[in-house]
Amino acid sequence: MARMKLGFFGDVVGKPGRRAVVDHLPDLKARLRLDFVVVNAENAAGGFGITEAVAEELFSAGADCLTLGNHAWDQREALTYIQREDRMLRVSNYPVGVNAPGRGAHLYVTPSGHRVGVISVMGRVFMDALDDPFQAVERELDAMPLGSTVDALIVDVHCEATSEKMAMGHFCDGRASLVIGTHTHVPTADTQILPEGTAYQTDAGMCGDYLSVVGMNKDISLQRFTTRLPGPRNEPAKGEGTMCGVVVETDDATGAAVRIDPIRIGGRLAETSPA
Repeated sequence: MARMKLGFFGDVVGKPGRRAVVDHLPDLKARLRLDFVVVNAENAAGGFGITEAVAEELFSAGADCLTLGNHAWDQREALTYIQREDRMLRVSNYPVGVNAPGRGAHLYVTPSGHRVGVISVMGRVFMDALDDPFQAVERELDAMPLGSTVDALIVDVHCEATSEKMAMGHFCDGRASLVIGTHTHVPTADTQILPEGTAYQTDAGMCGDYLSVVGMNKDISLQRFTTRLPGPRNEPAKGEGTMCGVVVETDDATGAAVRIDPIRIGGRLAETSPA
């Protein structure tokens, strides 16, 4: 059975996250023979948004597609950069009539000729009020049917609530190769393949310094939590970053997942990666 290998790596937070990707992704991509790599990069520029220079750094390290989230426009240059960079996706469920720059889904072709669809969507539970993410994903799944229009399909579901991410996994089961959660910056232990062949993990985790509060300076965060007073501007922690994500193998004939493995490399967390 011919297989394709997909990599997905979670929210890159600041310089430690970028350094983890730059240090580890090139070797990982070569060693595991990854055909296509998606990186969520919405916190990559100083913890808030993304710039062209930061995006190019991640592309040079081996990312084939960058997804964003609720911090997409924190760096204003992203509003124009995304319009000329098809390899970067904002979420797809902006309200009808809003002319958001860029796109929320795209079909990419790998050097080997495989067609990979990527969909980015943001949840609504405890998040900014956008349109229904399930309807948005349904629309994009219909436009890129797995096994016919695309050989593999990845859905980045950027959500606060684990229940909403899990619901999206089941909603897409059999129609996507991978549904992977982002936004909460902590890798979950529920890596699995759902009954109809969709690989799933509730949160990929982050690429960043885990001696922190979700990648940000722990002292500033503690001051805000304990005093409820404004303090210094929040900033990323500055220690060694861990690179977190998953690797998925798919069946070329159907696009269904046949294997999913978690990835944690470098930094403070216990390391794991496929042999």
